[in-house]
Amino acid sequence: MRRLGRLLRPQSIAVIGGGTWCENVIAQCRRIGFAGKVWPVHPSRASVSGLPAFCDIRHLPDTPDASFIGINREATIDAVAELSAREAGGAVCFASGFREADAETGNGATLQQALLEAAGEMPILGPNCYGFLNYLDGAALWPDQHGGVRVDRGVALVTQSSNIAINLTMQDRGTPIAYVVTVGNQAQTGLSEASRALLRDDRVTALGLHIEGVDDLRGFEALAAEARALGKHIVALKVGKSDQARAATISHTASVAGSNAGGQALLRRLGIGQVSSLSALLEALKLLHVAGPLGSNRIASMSCSGGEASLVADTALEAGLVFPPLNAGQVKGLRGVLGPRIALANPLDYNTFIWGDIDAMTASFTAMMEGDVAMGCVVLDFPRADRCDASAWQPVIEAVVRTGQQAGRSMAIVSSLKETMPEAVAQDLMARGIVPLAGLAEAAEAIFVAAQLGRPLEDAAPILLSPKACDARILTEMEAKGALSAAGLRVPASVRAESAKAAVEAAQRIGYPVVLKGEGIAHKTEAGAVVLNLSGAAELQEAARAMPAESFLVEEMVTGTIAELLIGVVADPAHGYVLTLAAGGTLTEVIEDSASLLVPASRDATLAALNSLRIARLLSGYRGKPAADIDAILDAVMAVQAYVTGALPQEVEINPLLCGPDGAVAADALIRIGE
Repeated sequence: MRRLGRLLRPQSIAVIGGGTWCENVIAQCRRIGFAGKVWPVHPSRASVSGLPAFCDIRHLPDTPDASFIGINREATIDAVAELSAREAGGAVCFASGFREADAETGNGATLQQALLEAAGEMPILGPNCYGFLNYLDGAALWPDQHGGVRVDRGVALVTQSSNIAINLTMQDRGTPIAYVVTVGNQAQTGLSEASRALLRDDRVTALGLHIEGVDDLRGFEALAAEARALGKHIVALKVGKSDQARAATISHTASVAGSNAGGQALLRRLGIGQVSSLSALLEALKLLHVAGPLGSNRIASMSCSGGEASLVADTALEAGLVFPPLNAGQVKGLRGVLGPRIALANPLDYNTFIWGDIDAMTASFTAMMEGDVAMGCVVLDFPRADRCDASAWQPVIEAVVRTGQQAGRSMAIVSSLKETMPEAVAQDLMARGIVPLAGLAEAAEAIFVAAQLGRPLEDAAPILLSPKACDARILTEMEAKGALSAAGLRVPASVRAESAKAAVEAAQRIGYPVVLKGEGIAHKTEAGAVVLNLSGAAELQEAARAMPAESFLVEEMVTGTIAELLIGVVADPAHGYVLTLAAGGTLTEVIEDSASLLVPASRDATLAALNSLRIARLLSGYRGKPAADIDAILDAVMAVQAYVTGALPQEVEINPLLCGPDGAVAADALIRIGE
């Protein structure tokens, strides 16, 4: 595991400090079965938690592989320096009050720099973190309780939040957890490096991330590339959707969360599955651990209840799953088992009259799996073990196991409620190669994510990093259009005029009809500073006199517009440059029809994003109307990206891009660029 190997898989552990947290570390080492040496360090106590203590780091009998530093922040820096001088394997820095608290303390950033200098080449986790749990080898640099147990193989979890990490260990869904690592404020070792180290362990099957802020964009790209090279998959829960969450992230971890659109585009670009909750994260990881990614989002569902079948259908539809209709072979096979009175469909209500008949259930399930599906799901809610007898449910399990063997497809048993999938049952199902999914909503989301991860990933160019924020100025519309036109964007003929008379002269050169715009006004429509389709000199002069502006742009009137689009690019400090395609015009914010990518986006990826918009129906020719020139639209997007790549602005917006059958023209443009 290269740099982090000794830290994450230690043979000896030093526990520095004597408070409750350090005593808890020793207790957790005992509980997890740590087989190596544990050396408490305390300046005045003879023992800590029953173990002989050493007065300082210099007196330790050997160099520790891993150290838990549970003392105040100033003393933490000294301890790190001493460990580094002894060439220790690494340390967990528990103390807070570093860069993440700079606004409150005033010296947090200074102390963090001192900590980094003290560490040198020695890896550290944190500060402001709990450390890690290694359930494979039995190592716990962890100052609190946790709910995990030792495993031979499983998934790894990495988070910036120690409390989230604790909560994840308390799961009883049966998800086998191999590692839990917290990285705190990522002063030195960030989420990307820790994750890469874990993926290199052959016993780790998949990686789950709880992301508050991306530590290093290039490192994150490297993480995704290494996961692909290893044939392993990553699922992430990225917070920052709300303004409140972004504010909390900045104050809590000193990370820049960035925009939600940028975060989604980043994960999609790198082939990382995105989930909406911790529950879905655990279910998706469990599915990947047992079955790996799926070939498609097409599934077959079987249950012995019409109510369950309907609930499955609705839940899966919302999650983006597809139930292919039954083919003739499936109908024949099902009819031979179920007879003429059962309505045959996918999802299937196989009725209760074959309940307990393993052969009949196996034949029914196998017939369902003969269609074009990537996974079969049998809905089965187990009774409470403390009050009921679950022996009658065993034939269904046996039928599902046999179906998986005969069909050669992934099979899942799905409970409609999380509570009706006992952990012991889930573990037994996994041992038999069946995916136990707890809760319909989480199950549907997990299946969709696994299907997304099964798709081929486009070979994309490295993400364009955005510059640091700086003072910026907004170019005039004419300057902006000139810069974008030089990059290949089509813009209307335009002449600047400083009076109504000059505007008339400009219109005569361009040719009527024309558009008149007032200069120096950001939102021209709202201010009455744009008038379209002016067809003569008198009309133009009247419009100019009424406009709240002293200078004007006179432009050719673009006709034949089928739809208006917005093309926007924003420098996102956390994710690079975010490219947004949206329904354009004055109602952009109201319509809320958009898709986001990261720059540079390929032509194919841009086309896919364009086709995902609701407005794509207009672009393709709606109800007999002509289609827009899609190639011209793509050319416009490529031109905007070319400008961004060369100039590195803070923001570019084309709104609207007038899309017609013979081309796409940028009617308005805004550029904000650093000095």
